Amino acid sequence: MSGLWLKDTLTIGNKPCKMIYLASSSPRRAELLTQIGVQFNIIRVDIDESAQDGESAVDQVTRLSREKALKGREQLHAMNTKGLVLAADTLINCQGRVLGKPASAEHCCSMLQQLSGQTHQVLSSIAVINRHGELSEKCSVNEITFRNLKQQEIEQYCSSTEPGDKAGAYAIQGKAAIFIEHISGSYSAVMGLPLFETASLLHQAGYNIQTNNNYE
Repeated sequence: MSGLWLKDTLTIGNKPCKMIYLASSSPRRAELLTQIGVQFNIIRVDIDESAQDGESAVDQVTRLSREKALKGREQLHAMNTKGLVLAADTLINCQGRVLGKPASAEHCCSMLQQLSGQTHQVLSSIAVINRHGELSEKCSVNEITFRNLKQQEIEQYCSSTEPGDKAGAYAIQGKAAIFIEHISGSYSAVMGLPLFETASLLHQAGYNIQTNNNYE
């Protein structure tokens, strides 16, 4: 379902945000934005997330975050509303294979078998469109090393609800944390929103996180 979803509990304090829009239904991205004091509303967007022929993992994740931001801005225009739009996308690159969200428990098991004992990349891209329609984007590339996983623990994990909507079929902030031997890069990016890059783009777009300047 597309459209605006406004919820006061996602704002900081009692002052509602009117001009910052997160083009994502991910509760993890909402939590991370809230963590750094950003006030925002949510726009739910639907796009085709299929890979294009000859597209690299970096190109794919960057394109998807950009398309989400553009779709969010289209929805604001349709409602005669202006504001800053922030969107993100996360993909896994394991030995040249791009892993998105699992389609089933069997698919989940297959993904974790591929990740077992391997070092893979977690790519998180963000796109920001300011009030003037100018687009800025950044991609965070991080490396995660999994220990060797037993088939039984893979099946037990995939029978839970945790990996269902996660790129690569695991949540670093959940039970899958015990699978991770080493991380190089941004923890928040692996969760789905690189906070350093996010803060940088928001600042570039005129949003001051320290003062909660939300254009009002």
